[in-house]
Amino acid sequence: MRRLLLLLVLFTATLAKAQQFGGNPPSVKWKQVNTSAARVIFSQGMDSVARHVAATIAQMNNLIKPTIGYKQKQVSIVLQNQTTISNAYVGLAPFRSEFYLTPSQNSFDVGSLPWAQQLAIHEFRHVQQYNNFNVGLSHGLRVIFGEGGQALGNALSVPDWFFEGDAVYNETLVSAQGRGRLPSFFNGYRALWAAGKDYGWMKLRNGSYLDYTPNHYPLGYMMVAYGRETYANDFWRKVTHDAAAFNTGFYPLQGAVKRYSGISYGSFRNAALNHFKKQFKADASTPAANTSQHFIADQEYPAYVNDSTIIYLKTSYKHIPQFIIKTGEKEKVIATQGITNDNYFNFNNGKIVYASYRPDLRWGYRNYNELMVFDVATGKEKRITRKTKYFSPAFSVDGKTIVAVQVAPTGKSELHLLDAQTGSLIATVVNKANLFYSYPKFYDANTLIAAVRNDRGEMTLARIDIKTGGYNFLLPWSFAPIAFTHISGDTVYFSRTAGLNDKLFAVKVGSKTVFEVKGIPENLIGYYQPAISKNKLAWTSFTAYGYRLNEADRDNVIFTPVTENPKLSDIGIQALEKDSASNLLASMQPQYLPVSKYSKAYNLFNFHSIFPTINDPNYSLELAGQNVLNTFQSSILFNYNRDEGYKQFGYEATYGGLFPYISAGGSYILDRRGFYQGQNIYYNETTLHAGLQVPLNFSAGKHYTSLSAASSINYSRNTFQQAFRSRFKDSYYTYLSNTLSFSNQSQQAKQNINPHFAQTIRLNYKYAVAGREASQFLATGSFYLPGLATNHSLVLSGAYQHKGQNSAIGFSNDFPFSYGYSAESLDDMQRAAVSYHFPIAYPDAGFGNLLYLLRLRGNVFYDYTHATATNFFANGRALEANFRSVGGALFFDTRIFNQESVSFGVRYSRLLDPDLFGGTGRDRIEIVLPVSIF
Repeated sequence: MRRLLLLLVLFTATLAKAQQFGGNPPSVKWKQVNTSAARVIFSQGMDSVARHVAATIAQMNNLIKPTIGYKQKQVSIVLQNQTTISNAYVGLAPFRSEFYLTPSQNSFDVGSLPWAQQLAIHEFRHVQQYNNFNVGLSHGLRVIFGEGGQALGNALSVPDWFFEGDAVYNETLVSAQGRGRLPSFFNGYRALWAAGKDYGWMKLRNGSYLDYTPNHYPLGYMMVAYGRETYANDFWRKVTHDAAAFNTGFYPLQGAVKRYSGISYGSFRNAALNHFKKQFKADASTPAANTSQHFIADQEYPAYVNDSTIIYLKTSYKHIPQFIIKTGEKEKVIATQGITNDNYFNFNNGKIVYASYRPDLRWGYRNYNELMVFDVATGKEKRITRKTKYFSPAFSVDGKTIVAVQVAPTGKSELHLLDAQTGSLIATVVNKANLFYSYPKFYDANTLIAAVRNDRGEMTLARIDIKTGGYNFLLPWSFAPIAFTHISGDTVYFSRTAGLNDKLFAVKVGSKTVFEVKGIPENLIGYYQPAISKNKLAWTSFTAYGYRLNEADRDNVIFTPVTENPKLSDIGIQALEKDSASNLLASMQPQYLPVSKYSKAYNLFNFHSIFPTINDPNYSLELAGQNVLNTFQSSILFNYNRDEGYKQFGYEATYGGLFPYISAGGSYILDRRGFYQGQNIYYNETTLHAGLQVPLNFSAGKHYTSLSAASSINYSRNTFQQAFRSRFKDSYYTYLSNTLSFSNQSQQAKQNINPHFAQTIRLNYKYAVAGREASQFLATGSFYLPGLATNHSLVLSGAYQHKGQNSAIGFSNDFPFSYGYSAESLDDMQRAAVSYHFPIAYPDAGFGNLLYLLRLRGNVFYDYTHATATNFFANGRALEANFRSVGGALFFDTRIFNQESVSFGVRYSRLLDPDLFGGTGRDRIEIVLPVSIF
């Protein structure tokens, strides 16, 4: 258990280090709003947003403490406003938060509340969770290992469904909206229930490569909401306190639920799910014959070519998103969609337009949405905008103009009119009321229709004058989300939440008369993305097999007048209205909070965790540091080598706030051991290094591409201990190490073991510049190709190493030697290998909520290395030999503790040549812990 514990602490460290490093250019000037609960850090021009976030947290904090605990430690929140991604997180190791401030176009996803405020009420609940889960054994781990220790303790005791479910409950509690009031939030479970798919708990928690399973957010909300509804508002405070403290045994949360609910954990979760299942009993049932059907594909954003031909986007677990043209029952793939944040596209007059994601070449917190236009007839695609943040583009009726939502770094939403051929800006529509636009469409040559949100989070449809920016609102304002506008003549079709479902509505622009669209199949799970042809109506609904395309004859469609404004439902949770924090946002008062400068050097080292690593024969402890802006990472290291008995002390630091990265470090090793003329000799070693790295991201279109160049200067000095100084002189050397790394891969579907097309190449050249003569050149590469079946993969690998004659430095050995052999670093080595990867089974089975097996996959390989070395043998003879092996491997793709993905395997190698450097026998079996190279 000790070794496993240390491994998991290391895993926590890996997660912490995976955050975006050095993502903002040095030109960004940072400011702060500093309160007792949160330090909100932001770039120039975002003062009002930062004040709003800080004020929301300050006024909410004390009211929601009783349901989670009263401990409080200030958190730093960094507002990132250069991205096109809608997201946020709170993390330990180090304790910090980041808000990505660009809202989503689709209000059904997370609601329509002002995005910064939505993040504040959700993410700050995570802050309170971490502050109050620092108890018992989790606290003990923090005392020993720092914040990473608490992160481990919390991850082992409190499941991710609680973290997110409790935060979703909080956003639903303190606002008039929140995901707990949005029926689309429950679509996944509604679909499973309607299809009669009663998956076991471990499958719901861990997912599947075959079947659709919802993520842990709705599951967590249902569990949390039921607990507060049935027991008390402080139910989860007591449960999570005992769980994080490990007061209730090997399954901490399960035991705590039983302690405070009086029923078993299994009975509790079944009751929670059944409570919500009853709320959606009106959902149409899927025919029983389909209960064994696996996930098919998502069919999204239908667009008519004519009554018999329709275009839509299809995404399956085997294939990346594809544009499909369907005539009758015949489907044809016309193109694949590029990398996007949103699958939305618009079709008109034979052309498709969508917004494609593109990262900045250097700065990770800056990325773009650029418009791509695809010609269905010619099959050609071109990018018509550069370095833009465009969303939801749509053609004019004549196809000559595109309207798109532009979101500025300040958060301001604008409508841009663009030339459809060149992408040049024609006009910017004035946004007089500071509304947020989504899904704009041309109504005529002079006006647009768009779904809009105000600064309270209410929505309506607006008719917008292109020249003046004047508004004409077509619906009363409401917290009911609106999306997916489609215009047919004088009628605007759209999707809108109404009670327990998202339904299709229509409004006559001239009269502002609102109708619900009926005469189509009833009680489907949501009605989204309407499309109209001369005689047909199409839309998508959610099922257990993906978003499915539905069609109806327009002659059968009935427009039923709507007399009342749709309202949101509490969906069976009355406790939301009985809490003192209920709808807090409605009564929140503006606060003027002072703004001050934030120094980039503040708490620069910020040592937060001790990470132990066991990699026999090396046993190490690393004291890790990272500043809040994530521009400086440093570590103090102690390592003990069991083989030699040496002790190593070191320091490493990297600064990523400039271009390029700057790194430096050094170590001092006591009691290094050598062997000379039958006896051990001991010396101490000092090493120093400094270097530069230029990481570049060329990802665009349909490929992820990166290039990194690095160079470092390295100094080493050996000082012999006193007993040996009369026989050996101290020595030193200095060498340069230059590295070039390239990676390119196509998009990858869920079931694909590897990308269908990918290339990785790494070149490294080391050479001595002082003290000794030495050089080493190493080149490695792999090429990924499609296999015989969709999810199969053929991988061709190669490597080459050359060391200079009489090389006096033992450079590190990074050559990928043939599988099964004991590896040595020889003068000249060439490797060629081929491996074939394939899935074997998708068991979807596990035990004890400890280990769950999602996929069993294998590969077979042939590996060849040819090596030569001068003066290899004692008599001065050279070595020239082949090292060939064949074999196969079996890999297990698993999740442990219902949360973390872990892959491991067993590899068998049959050696076709002698192993000259160790081991006995021709049959070798190894345990493999694969690491992704992408």
